[in-house]
Amino acid sequence: MENIQHKVVIITGASSGIGEATAKLLAEKGAKVVLAARREERLHAIVNEIKASGGEAFAVKADVVSAEDMQNVVKLALGEYGRIDVWVNNAGIMPSSRMNELRVEEWDQMIDVNIKGVLYSIAAVLPVMREQESGHIINLSSTSGYQVSPTSAVYAATKFAVRAISEGLRLEESATSGIRSTLIAPGLTKTELFDSITSPEVQAMANQISGMGISPNGIARAIAFAINEPDDTLISEIMVRPTAL
Repeated sequence: MENIQHKVVIITGASSGIGEATAKLLAEKGAKVVLAARREERLHAIVNEIKASGGEAFAVKADVVSAEDMQNVVKLALGEYGRIDVWVNNAGIMPSSRMNELRVEEWDQMIDVNIKGVLYSIAAVLPVMREQESGHIINLSSTSGYQVSPTSAVYAATKFAVRAISEGLRLEESATSGIRSTLIAPGLTKTELFDSITSPEVQAMANQISGMGISPNGIARAIAFAINEPDDTLISEIMVRPTAL
């Protein structure tokens, strides 16, 4: 994967799961990785692992619901490396529930993290990539961004929105500024995503299927594949799901 070498890659939600797996894989392939998330101690532990393996990385404590935090991530990355080649919008939450439970606060949280977080990240990095006349923004959606199931209405809505944002970005930027936009849609994956569920019914459902999920490494490999393609090739969408589901 020679096209990954030396690229500066920012990953949100990098303290666990898909974000952590992606950071480690890309660093192994020679990328300079910037890990952004809220859990500072966990971020530093991952950075230390990457450096111990010969990779290059640093951590920034940041929350995607803060536009200011996203601007700060960009500022620090530019200060360290002078450019940003790839931004991976990975941060997300999934406190799913039935609509009639009226968990309005959780609906707000999903909208803030899953939609606004993506927009704030794009707003922070797009001017830099336009000035460079190159860049790659990778947005994590979900199979729920293609099909709604009971208890997933609001979560699915946020992931449908990510699909729309990603496609709109591709249409607006790819032909004019050379900025690539890729959507990665994971199916059931073994991450901490289920930990945000507070609905007893949905938590019980999640416990029954959680063991069937695929490793975050599978999603990391899909992200790496999209990044590694040459500049004249744009992987617009990849869906990755467990064989058994």
